[in-house]
Amino acid sequence: MTKKALIIGSGIAGIAASIRLAAKGFQVEIFEANSYPGGKLSEIEINGYRFDAGPSLFTLPDQVEELFLLAGRNPKEHFEYLKLDVACHYFWEDSLQIKAWADVDRFAEEVETKLGEPAAHIRQALRRSAFIYDHLAPLFMHRSLHRFGTWTNSQAMKSYLKMGKLGIFSTMNRANERQFSHPKLVQLFNRYATYNGSNPYETPATLNIIPHLEFNVGAFFPKKGMHDITLSLYELAKSLGVVYYFNSPVEEILVENGSAIGLKTRGREYRADVIVNNMDMVNAYKTVLRKQKQPKLLLAQPKSSSALIFYWGVKKIFPELDLHNILFSDDYRTEFEHIFKKGTIYQDPTVYINITSTYKPDDAPEGCMNWFTMINVPNNQGQNWDELITGARRNIISKINRILKTDLEALIEVEQILDPRSIESKTSSAQGALYGNSSNNKFAAFLRHANFSSDIKNLYFCGGSVHPGGGIPLSLLSAKIMTEIVISGR
Repeated sequence: MTKKALIIGSGIAGIAASIRLAAKGFQVEIFEANSYPGGKLSEIEINGYRFDAGPSLFTLPDQVEELFLLAGRNPKEHFEYLKLDVACHYFWEDSLQIKAWADVDRFAEEVETKLGEPAAHIRQALRRSAFIYDHLAPLFMHRSLHRFGTWTNSQAMKSYLKMGKLGIFSTMNRANERQFSHPKLVQLFNRYATYNGSNPYETPATLNIIPHLEFNVGAFFPKKGMHDITLSLYELAKSLGVVYYFNSPVEEILVENGSAIGLKTRGREYRADVIVNNMDMVNAYKTVLRKQKQPKLLLAQPKSSSALIFYWGVKKIFPELDLHNILFSDDYRTEFEHIFKKGTIYQDPTVYINITSTYKPDDAPEGCMNWFTMINVPNNQGQNWDELITGARRNIISKINRILKTDLEALIEVEQILDPRSIESKTSSAQGALYGNSSNNKFAAFLRHANFSSDIKNLYFCGGSVHPGGGIPLSLLSAKIMTEIVISGR
């Protein structure tokens, strides 16, 4: 008999889980509170401008392609992307600019020319990053940390012998200060902590795994925009028979005799063999699992940072800007102290500007650009966000004006804002945290919820708030790990 799976939430991990389960013969239904799929990976259209609403960096495209291959499709016929020549363009207040070229030798030469940092240091740092990836990815990214076999396989045994070299006992900042002499290069590599909402002065140096993905593997851009990841996988899921129910917030996961047997939405009960939660783990236990035993230790963990995003339609072309741009704060440490210690926004924030119209011109009217302008901010702890947003907007525009020598306010013709409150309400992310629990300690990987429930049989978890973490690649991997557990019967 065909088994049935019900998935709560159509974030990118929920969609990936539906594809994997359907490819294994399950009848799959997805229940989504919003009127659209994708969660954070959605889009916004305003007066001729199109914006990718959430994640804007695309790495490990093979994780998307694998889903098409599982379904017997040729990924290149359904999802196209290109490799970036420049991973990111960096700006500082003293007029220094550095392009992080995808060509490592070219990037290394640019760093040596502009900072005096030996090019060899870049090459060495990226070799170390690859070393960390080779030893930790099989352990922390591709397997469940909550199953005995993960810790007893041959790959794990090899990694144990290298623990001292993998950055577990140091912070990202300390490791970067050891491998680079110029503070601006340390700052550039410290930025990778923000990829999962962490503080580089506290998070383990194991996160120096990220530059390997961006440089050695590559940074990419879907030709139709980031939202095409959602749309292409959504269509793939439907072609496999996955049924979507939109505007259908789940009220409760039904549990009988220690087993998940179904869910309730809009007053109706649905039964299944497998229940998969793609909601933020914290909010899931507050709502759909409120009657069940609570994992108090995990729920009490500090949350990652959030974001304040201005979607600006700018009626001018800035040729100096690329797809990904960073305008750095002059005091990075103080900026992170404000985010994680004071719960507020520093007056000189680091500004990230993503402009998809540089690669996809129809995302903005002719002669214009679509600016996804973001700063890292604390998660929602009840701050006066209206006041913080007003001050941050003023400081962001002032910084952009100084560095780009422009009058941005006069060029903004459309604006929409996303802040921690609206992130929480739209995506059910606890406190508007983008990546679930914080990764600001060396045990963080072990303080994420497993991809299954240890208390409730037939209940499984995927998404950025559970193992292995947030961001597109890890969310897709969470669906893969979860499905493997379902199929193996745990």
